[in-house]
Amino acid sequence: MDVSVTLWVLTIVGLAALIAVDFFIGRKPHDVSIKEAGIWTGVWIALAGLFGLGLLLFGGGEPAGEFFAGFITEKSLSVDNLFVFVLIMAKFAVPSQYQQRVLLIGVLIALVLRAVFIAAGAAILASFAWVFYLFGAFLIYTAWKLIQEARADEEDEEFEENKLLKAAERRFGVADRYHGTKLWIEENGKRIMTPMLVVMLAIGTTDVLFALDSIPAIFGLTQDPYIVFTANAFALMGLRQLYFLIGGLLKKLVHLSYGLSVILGFIGVKLVLHALHESGVHVPEISIPVSLGVICSVLIVTTITSLRASKKQAEAEAAAAESGDTSKDSVEA
Repeated sequence: MDVSVTLWVLTIVGLAALIAVDFFIGRKPHDVSIKEAGIWTGVWIALAGLFGLGLLLFGGGEPAGEFFAGFITEKSLSVDNLFVFVLIMAKFAVPSQYQQRVLLIGVLIALVLRAVFIAAGAAILASFAWVFYLFGAFLIYTAWKLIQEARADEEDEEFEENKLLKAAERRFGVADRYHGTKLWIEENGKRIMTPMLVVMLAIGTTDVLFALDSIPAIFGLTQDPYIVFTANAFALMGLRQLYFLIGGLLKKLVHLSYGLSVILGFIGVKLVLHALHESGVHVPEISIPVSLGVICSVLIVTTITSLRASKKQAEAEAAAAESGDTSKDSVEA
């Protein structure tokens, strides 16, 4: 898809305007209700759908299909981010009324860092075709690693600060409590960070680790930097509302890691086949409609099996609790 500089500028300005509106509406710290989160989640998904339809009208079916496949993939991978966001919020004991501000700024930091990753990835792929093999192998390895982690079933997981965050804390110092939405305060004549700024940096920089698999994944669906960037932008910008909407349901998505591993493995194979095709080897290539169908099917099956497994587990726990109460009553009698 041939994208002019003007279109790039208009797109970035449009996204910045949407972010500004989102920030203006949620500027006052408050507890986000399920209703509010649901409405705004729907708004961001609708905006992504309208953007995809615009690509269909002005760019054709292929760019639109690539955008929708990329958006759904990035959105599903971003749900995995929410597990870590929950750990970060708990680690820093973020008051509930400040959590939406933390997520907004944290996601903006993540979007800027991802834009750098996307630009670097596009430049590398344009210069070195063999990188497709590397990306494909990395995604297949990541898929296998996800399965191993899912089977390990680590319940007592804790968030550990990365080296960059620890270095910033040592360099500037951190206040011992929150000061509203302030990011910096004066203490003993020295300017230090507040926990609010620390947790924002934690969310933004931690997302870089997730970008290591999500960026290669979307490049496996399209090599158009414009589509890669916009799909990431729309997926990330609705992440804040999704956090409040499905935060309580995250533990019920017990098979999510398996579903994501299948998606990453599938895209990894697609990348390897594409690399072989580019090298002159006659192998079948996986089309975007097939990719979109596989991704959607895996997510639907994963959600259904997760909810069924969670329901059975809840019923088993309730039965065990009831049995325990009955035994206790018998002993007392």
